[in-house]
Amino acid sequence: MNLTRLFDPGTVAVVGASTDERKIGYEAMANAVEFDGRVYPVNPSAEGSVLGEEFVPSVADVDEPVDLALLCVPGPVVPDVLEECGEADVGGAVIYAGGFAEAGEEGEALQERIVEVAAAGDVALLGPNTSGFVVPRSNLLASFASGVEGFRPGNVAILAQSGGVAHQLAFQALREGRGISAMVGLGNRANVGFEEAIDYFDGDAATGAIVLHVEGTDDGRSLLETCRAAETPVVAYKVGQSDVGEFAESHTGALTGDHDLYTAGFAQYGVPTVGSTSALLDAGLALANSPAPGGANVGVVTAQAGPGIIVADRLQRAGATLPELSEDTQERVEEVLPGITFADNPVDTGRPMPEFGELIETVAADDAVDVVLVYELFEEALGFPVDALDGLAERVGKPVLFASEGPPGAMDDELAALREAGVPTFTSPERAAEATALLARYAGLGDGAAEAEVSADV
Repeated sequence: MNLTRLFDPGTVAVVGASTDERKIGYEAMANAVEFDGRVYPVNPSAEGSVLGEEFVPSVADVDEPVDLALLCVPGPVVPDVLEECGEADVGGAVIYAGGFAEAGEEGEALQERIVEVAAAGDVALLGPNTSGFVVPRSNLLASFASGVEGFRPGNVAILAQSGGVAHQLAFQALREGRGISAMVGLGNRANVGFEEAIDYFDGDAATGAIVLHVEGTDDGRSLLETCRAAETPVVAYKVGQSDVGEFAESHTGALTGDHDLYTAGFAQYGVPTVGSTSALLDAGLALANSPAPGGANVGVVTAQAGPGIIVADRLQRAGATLPELSEDTQERVEEVLPGITFADNPVDTGRPMPEFGELIETVAADDAVDVVLVYELFEEALGFPVDALDGLAERVGKPVLFASEGPPGAMDDELAALREAGVPTFTSPERAAEATALLARYAGLGDGAAEAEVSADV
């Protein structure tokens, strides 16, 4: 199955496109026309045009090959439409309709039918029962949700079992000034599931990390093996720690499985796990924009003791260590700032100062440190040490993360400059510490994974 035509098409057809603004066929078309390539509205009963594009009666009547079809049609007619797509050599299709495996025996039979039809026509299916996907860098808005045109290009791919969660994550990223390489709602995973999507985005040059929202899967081992084989870092948020199995099955037809088994399996196969959507985004940001950490030793530099204590506490509770800095490093710190508040680890200056960037570079160069976390409340007279942080992770070959808070305005510009320089930035000490600790855990995960024995019940 070739997912390139699904996620990187040259042409798009909106099947069931409509001029009625109240219908999903209009909403999907309104998003689709933002695409950099050609978009064709398809509807056998419509005449004229919609949003500047002339209607065609079927995908077979499009005068060039269609790579991607967005199916805005009711579930019962999907098999017939898919059959037309296969005959017209359409490469991929998004099925927005519900009423399939999540809806009981009749729905399961309908889903089995579309899988058979898609296999016969070699069509990659996203869904059914999904709100679609978005690839910001090509303005590919294969979603019927409003506001998705605002998503910014970035290097984190969101693969969520729920289309609603996929959109929630992408909108949160937008609100926090972050970009994404793609946002994908997998839905019922008729023939494109986690494994296929992970394989595709693992080969995507624009993706530096893959984040997963997992309700459940019928082949946990296959998912784990796919994650382990990926060269791109993968992090997962597995829901279902309490009893939500019946609700989840009615949502995407998923069986949630044993949460502890999933968590243990992910750990054995080198995949860190998190416990919230915010932590999932933070982990993706940290992994996508950092060199691979060499260990779990974190060097902390803070301009305020209170947030620094929170950071140190969170780091150690989450499994990271704060090593003692070398004598040479401590001497260098004292030379830069004689009488500094605390010269070991964390290094605490007491307040922002012009030498703050030099201190960060000094700690980052210490061989005992594998990851660096900086916290500094914003002071407009000094700004952030952007010049010192720009390229520092590459120079020292270890992750460098930055956290701050302050009044809106000038601080936003400075944070944007750090993001532009590729520095993972956060606006709370807790989230920064958790993301840093995840990097530290990532360095130690997967040891002995080749011998891992994971229950078939996962």
